[in-house]
Amino acid sequence: MITLGLDYPAISLQGDPYALLLREGGSVTVTIVIVIAILALALGLFVFRAIPGVRAYFSYRGKRVITCPETHAAAAVDVAAGEAAVGAFLSEPTLRLKDCSRWPERQDCGQECLSQIEVDPENCLVWNIVSKWYTGKTCAFCHKPIGPLRQLDHAPALLGPDAKTIEWRGIRPEQLPQVFSTHQPVCWNCHVTENFRRLHPELVVNREPEPKRIR
Repeated sequence: MITLGLDYPAISLQGDPYALLLREGGSVTVTIVIVIAILALALGLFVFRAIPGVRAYFSYRGKRVITCPETHAAAAVDVAAGEAAVGAFLSEPTLRLKDCSRWPERQDCGQECLSQIEVDPENCLVWNIVSKWYTGKTCAFCHKPIGPLRQLDHAPALLGPDAKTIEWRGIRPEQLPQVFSTHQPVCWNCHVTENFRRLHPELVVNREPEPKRIR
């Protein structure tokens, strides 16, 4: 009970709706702050666990060439990158093959080849193997250096013992190590030219280079 002066009637705040609203508003504000703090903590924990998951996904995705422990020959495999990411997120790393060039005949194998991928996941990626092979090489026709491989560029090709050219992407990944030992590098432009020459010889005119004039 609050009395405002001697000549004024007493005014009670017990039923004042503004006072009640102020008290309830304070309680709601505290609740919102607690909820926001919990959400921020949960989000931070999720991001903290998601980082190794995303890293695992990008580390294990893509076609790879390994040496099969059973045959000691090259085989092309795909790792279940999604499962590896979930395992890393849950702090339970799991590595499993999603596909193999020896499947479905040997789909029940022990997948011992995964140890090769765990030791060096980058070195067995098909893209890295091909890039490394082309590095420092020149075209068998124009003798120009073959630049670094890029995903969006035209793919270089290979010249086989049969004098035919083929893009490296047209070769089965598990056959690449053997093909690299018998083929020569060819740039994209020469690959297109030689293919046209082979398919349409009647449209090609070979001209001898003119000798330089001496002034």
